Amino acid sequence: MNNTEYALIVAGGKGTRIKSKVPKQFLDINGLPVLMHTINAFYAYSSTIKVIVVLPEDDFALWNELCMLHDYRKPLRVVKGGESRFQSVRNGLAKIETDGLVAIHDGVRPLVSADIIAASFRLAAVHGSAVAAVRLKESIRMTDQDTTKAMDRSRFRLIQTPQTFQVSLIKQAYQLREDTTLTDDASVAERAGHMISLFEGSYENIKITTAEDLIIAEALLAARK
Repeated sequence: MNNTEYALIVAGGKGTRIKSKVPKQFLDINGLPVLMHTINAFYAYSSTIKVIVVLPEDDFALWNELCMLHDYRKPLRVVKGGESRFQSVRNGLAKIETDGLVAIHDGVRPLVSADIIAASFRLAAVHGSAVAAVRLKESIRMTDQDTTKAMDRSRFRLIQTPQTFQVSLIKQAYQLREDTTLTDDASVAERAGHMISLFEGSYENIKITTAEDLIIAEALLAARK
């Protein structure tokens, strides 16, 4: 199998929940925009990885300004996103012309470690898919209108990214008709008939969606330094 490794980083957030006029992937943490930290994480794993960043076309100018401001020269390809995450991932996958392995990752998960990325590629090479996931820490209950029921939390996982796949497998899966119930790449691959392999992610690999997440991410990045 072709062992070329790709990172497809999807960064289409608007920052509405964080109450910011600047899209959250461009907010500054520890001296760099969130998205640059995320890209750097993949280059920390491998200097030869091929990085594709999917952005809304309206954000191209801002991204270019930030690259100039920070003298950011990492080799990467910027691709126009779609109206939804599904369309954005499909647009990014269309730019991959060879087979190999692709790690699809949220642009606002800047704390992903090289070890997690390496594990995802290693397992996807064997199983065709490798999806980062963590166990639940808290008790959970299922609600149904007026009643609630305690659930066995050991049977559930919180799903993260990277979600890494054989390129040909995930490109074929994304030929499906778009459906709002397909909330991540694993659900798309599963709908297309593929088994999904989970591996242990990290509680540090947070997705920045709220103001508190920014504070936590800054603290974690500072602690690593």
